Amino acid sequence: MIELDAVSVAVPASASTPAASPGAEPASARRRWGRADHGPPGEITILHPTTLSLTERSVAVIGANGSGKSTLARLLNGLVLPTRGYVRVHGLDTHDDGRAVRRMVGFVFSDAEAQLVMPTPREDVALSVRRTGVERSLRAERVEEVLGSVGLAHLADVSVHALSGGQKQLLALAGVLATEPRVLVCDEPTTLLDLRWRTHVTALLGRLEQQVVHVTHDLDAALLADRVLVVDHGRVVADGTPETSVAAYRDLMATRVGTTDEP
Repeated sequence: MIELDAVSVAVPASASTPAASPGAEPASARRRWGRADHGPPGEITILHPTTLSLTERSVAVIGANGSGKSTLARLLNGLVLPTRGYVRVHGLDTHDDGRAVRRMVGFVFSDAEAQLVMPTPREDVALSVRRTGVERSLRAERVEEVLGSVGLAHLADVSVHALSGGQKQLLALAGVLATEPRVLVCDEPTTLLDLRWRTHVTALLGRLEQQVVHVTHDLDAALLADRVLVVDHGRVVADGTPETSVAAYRDLMATRVGTTDEP
């Protein structure tokens, strides 16, 4: 279970203002949020007070660019810390128990190459397996198992640079799964993929045993979730079944067609 209790995130209103939170986003994010609501003097609020209890196996998060959905996702494993309020994952606080939370919550980014550090898939997954404390005699078997689970066993010894974009994303996912997380947060993992690989990765996420929080612009993928959150201007403006939330998002975006404001 993931719980957010009156969580908000703010950043300094100017570069000279001390940071309001150790998890504050960089200056580029502050510029993007220049129109966001101001909180206390010197702060710009990126995520307004949010209270959620996420118990479903599959939760999708949708919203326009710059809406705050990635900030919400990064709160779930402590990549961003709340300025106010609390985030707890299976009872562990992301601020007080950050290391334990990050072991429990795996995170997959949209750019797979940012997560690949070893020359081959076998070596990359082996690096993750070593971090779990698996006995040396069992590591090779575990690596084969993980690569097989994402369909990359036949490419185990191919150069990472020879993989397609879709295969690289599968490998990034495999590296995270090798750490055996209880929760998987995916921040737009299919944004850079073509239709074939987008469909493949989405189907794979749907088969996982872990709780999956999937930030996505793919509304078809969102419709496959158990629950969908819509984030807009730093607020969760819809929260419900896939059908009702996606419809609410479509209606919201229809009101902005022809405008150049963001989000």
